[in-house]
Amino acid sequence: MNLQRLDSTARRHRWTVDEYLKLVESGVFAEDDRIELIDGELIDMAPIGEQHAGQVNRLSNELAYRLYRRVVVATQNPIMLDQHSDPEPDICLLRWREDFYRGKRPGPADVLLVVEVADTTVGYDREVKVPLYGRFGIPEVWLVDLPGKRVEVYREPVEGRYRRCECHGAGRIAAGRVPEAVVDVGALFGV
Repeated sequence: MNLQRLDSTARRHRWTVDEYLKLVESGVFAEDDRIELIDGELIDMAPIGEQHAGQVNRLSNELAYRLYRRVVVATQNPIMLDQHSDPEPDICLLRWREDFYRGKRPGPADVLLVVEVADTTVGYDREVKVPLYGRFGIPEVWLVDLPGKRVEVYREPVEGRYRRCECHGAGRIAAGRVPEAVVDVGALFGV
């Protein structure tokens, strides 16, 4: 077999969100399978460890308490960036809607802040997911780096890239679009 010829003629199939949802509906994947659609590829997500789960619970509860009825705090729910990307961020602050986005996936214009908590996936989140959010103009992303005990804050998406990145190992951070969303970084890591 001529692999060079195969490589030049082979094409990947880029899945759409609709196709992915049809696979779920048909039972190929269970609704709670840990899969997300990134740039048309179905990506198996890492299992959720105890540290990761605890930080997601802590942050989502703290943010929901501070922001009650001002934003929707979505935890590990999909956001439809385009027809080929439907990631499931750990936490997402969405513009307030009385229906809590029932019957409609939030899109880029609905997103105020994305929080990704990373234990074993720091590199993937930093190199794949953060740039993905930047391409779609998500105004701010917090990458909670559990092994590094820091929060990377990405802001000001311009032409698909974040112009500003700040790293915080202590102190308080607040979301640019939702200044009431304040987190004590040191308390996250027991510092």
